[in-house]
Amino acid sequence: MKSSKAYLQINLICLAALMTSFSANAIDKLIVNGLFKDKAIVTIDGKQRVLKKGSASPEGVLLIEANSKEAIIEIEGKQETYTLGTHIGNQFKAATGGEKLILTPDSAGMYNISGTINGFQINFVIDTGATLVSMNSNIAKRLGIDYKLIGEESISFTASGKEKVYIVNLKKVQIGDIQLLNVKGAVHEGDYPLVTLLGMSFLGKLDIKREGRIMELHKKY
Repeated sequence: MKSSKAYLQINLICLAALMTSFSANAIDKLIVNGLFKDKAIVTIDGKQRVLKKGSASPEGVLLIEANSKEAIIEIEGKQETYTLGTHIGNQFKAATGGEKLILTPDSAGMYNISGTINGFQINFVIDTGATLVSMNSNIAKRLGIDYKLIGEESISFTASGKEKVYIVNLKKVQIGDIQLLNVKGAVHEGDYPLVTLLGMSFLGKLDIKREGRIMELHKKY
C-alpha cells in the first residue's frame, strides 16, 4: 500500500514538472516587424525570426501565408490574421501597437512598405534621398488632397531636371504603428513618382539603423 502511494506521489511530481516545463516553453510575446510575400519577420520572446510560408520557427510559430499587408500565423494550434506592428501577448488575443519596424529589401534592393496617409492605404518606398513624402498628382487626387488650392507652389530638382511641385501638409502618415502628425509632403504633377516616396519629412523623425540588408526603424521620443 505504501509503495502504491509512493509511486502515485512520484507520478504526480513528474506530471507537475512536465506541466511546468510546457508552461516555461510557452510563447510570451510575439511582434510582427515586417511583412512580405510568403515571408514575415517577427520577434518571438526577444529573438528575431524570419518565417517562410509553410515553415515553423524553433518555437513552433507557423506562417500559413503572408503579403505586404497581413499574415496568417498559427500559434499553439490557433490561426489568426495579423498586420504589421502587431504585438501579441501570451494569450494571443489582444493586439497593441508597437513603434518599431524591421524591413528587408526586395530583389531590386528597395525597401517597400504599406501604410496610410490621412487614413487611406498607400504603398511606400523608403527613400532617404527624398526631402519630403512625395507622391504624384493622381495619388493626391485619390487621397482627396486639393493640392493646387491648399498647396504652396515650389520647384523640385530631380534627375530629369526642374519640376513644379506643390508643398502640402499631410495630417497623418503611418507605417505599422509608427504614426506621425502634420508631415510635410510634395505633390508632383503627372505620374511621377510611380510609388509614393517616404522621405525625410517622415524618416527624419525616426531612428534608422541598418545591419547588413536589414533596416530597423524606431520612433523617437
